[in-house]
Amino acid sequence: MANRGKAYRKAQEIVKSGDNSLADALIALRNGKYAKFDESVDIAIRLGVDPKYPDQMVRGTVTLPHATGKVKRILVIASGEKQKEAEEAGADFVGGEEIVEKIQKENWFEYDVVITTPDMMKSVGKLGKTLGTKGLMPNPKSGTVTFNIKETVQEIKKGRIEFRVDKTGIVHAAIGKASFQDDKLAENVRAFTSTIIKARPAAVKGRYIKSIHLSTTMSPSVKIALQEFEV
Repeated sequence: MANRGKAYRKAQEIVKSGDNSLADALIALRNGKYAKFDESVDIAIRLGVDPKYPDQMVRGTVTLPHATGKVKRILVIASGEKQKEAEEAGADFVGGEEIVEKIQKENWFEYDVVITTPDMMKSVGKLGKTLGTKGLMPNPKSGTVTFNIKETVQEIKKGRIEFRVDKTGIVHAAIGKASFQDDKLAENVRAFTSTIIKARPAAVKGRYIKSIHLSTTMSPSVKIALQEFEV
């Protein structure tokens, strides 16, 4: 492992090892902050699941009460009146077949979320490998393949994020910025964690939530006591 910088090692000294209350964890992150920019605050929840089994996959969406602090650029691929609906809802880019062609020919990725209507999936499906490697492929389970374009665009603009457990059994997400007040970060943490708890697959036996950690872009992580949540 590469040696950590002096600032990081100093931050490690500030962050208390072992379980912390959510309030103490947020204080530790703030005290240990040394970056000169407004870092993202990230959560990592280790789950007692085996994602290689479809009935233990954990994925979905959650609308954070205070958003993430990052404005997401939304691309809507639709036709007819749904294009007008997307524009009125505030989508950043809207188009149909020509957008699919643009992505294919130009490897165009100036957006953070792709939403499409079910009738366009035959065309959008051609982008499976292109968008899939970037985590941008629309999916009905994440609510990005839908005829409810207006509602979906507005929810994402307000702070709706997607989550999916990775192959190691961990769910990662950005839940705010270091500049957020602690009470807003705490509400976002609780909203995200509550959603993960409710998403527990029926096939999972034993302990579901194994650990919860918070970190900023540059800081060491802080472990939160599971007693803080109804796990």
